[in-house]
Amino acid sequence: MRGKNEFDLSKRFVFKDSPFGLIKAVWFLIVFVTGVVIGLLSSSHVDRYLTSQPYNLNPNQALSNSNRNYASVLETSGTGYCVREDCLSMESFWFPKNRSHNMTDDELLWRASLVPENAHYPFDRMPKVAFMFLTRGPLPFLPLWERFFEGQDSIKYSIYVHTNPGFELDVVNSSVFFRRQIPSQAVEWGTVSLVDAERRLLGNALLDFSNERFVLLSESGIPIYNFPTVYKYLVESKYSFLDSYDDPSRHGQGRYNRNMKPDIRPRDWRKGSQWFEMNRALAIKVVADTKYYNLFKRYCTEECYPDEHYMPTFVHMFHERLNDGRTVTYVDWSKEGPHPASFGAKDISESFLQAVRNNGTTCSYNKGKSHICYMFARKFDASALEPLLELASKVFEY
Repeated sequence: MRGKNEFDLSKRFVFKDSPFGLIKAVWFLIVFVTGVVIGLLSSSHVDRYLTSQPYNLNPNQALSNSNRNYASVLETSGTGYCVREDCLSMESFWFPKNRSHNMTDDELLWRASLVPENAHYPFDRMPKVAFMFLTRGPLPFLPLWERFFEGQDSIKYSIYVHTNPGFELDVVNSSVFFRRQIPSQAVEWGTVSLVDAERRLLGNALLDFSNERFVLLSESGIPIYNFPTVYKYLVESKYSFLDSYDDPSRHGQGRYNRNMKPDIRPRDWRKGSQWFEMNRALAIKVVADTKYYNLFKRYCTEECYPDEHYMPTFVHMFHERLNDGRTVTYVDWSKEGPHPASFGAKDISESFLQAVRNNGTTCSYNKGKSHICYMFARKFDASALEPLLELASKVFEY
């Protein structure tokens, strides 16, 4: 006769060997394995989410920043999208091919102001001239500019175009202006929005580490020398060419707002043409400024024309040693009024163009004197295109 413990032990063995016990064990194993798989998948998604997020102390911005950064990862020059490895490559960091991005102005100017401590470039750097076009719409002299760039080494120049939002340049994909538009915002003449556009162009151009010289151009401007001459003149200059002078009249000192004291004093106030050319060192200083830009944004209003005063004043106050104090864009201000003289088809002749190139004036260049003072000229009417194309090869040599 078996004892009680012996009976209970035999019952457990019988239960384990029964079909019901085997089914229960298999079912438990399936549930366990399924749980492990689900756990692994969930943790990988969480890890991917956490590692892809920017470091942001503001939780309210986390989702929007995530979407925006993910979109930027997909952008590239060719199709609008790229693989992650290409987006993070050093080559795309040194000289991004794509002009399109979704950065805000604050983000753009912050990134553009970054300066490497190591002065040695880890790539073969050919200094480039960034041609920055500020236009409301079409570029009427685009065929002339196309001829100017024709046959030139593309590693020596880059092109940036700021238009009104929604406008698309109608050019073929073989054009040097193809996909050269930057993200733009509306611009109103005589307001700080012009300064915003100028800084936006500089910011985008500074993203390319090979850009060394930056020239601001309008839709009514043309080059009056060929590309090799322009390139040599600008790249070999030790100084920037930003117009800056003291104008005691009501059109100069008369626009000063005393609320700018003590940061900007009347003796600091300067005026100049907005059509500048500057080197990389000065361009970085301009996009990095927030204090003095905000003063102009707040107080330079109602016929103050900040585009004529912000950069001339700021550069004069802090970076005058980097500047030659003049412009390289010819403009005729002989006629009174808020706008310079405009030249149409009837004005264009060989003698007129030669006079624009060599007008008898002398200017400073690398602490010396030069009879060649201007590389560009404005303000030309669209009707001047055909006669300019006819005379370009003879007068301008392009």
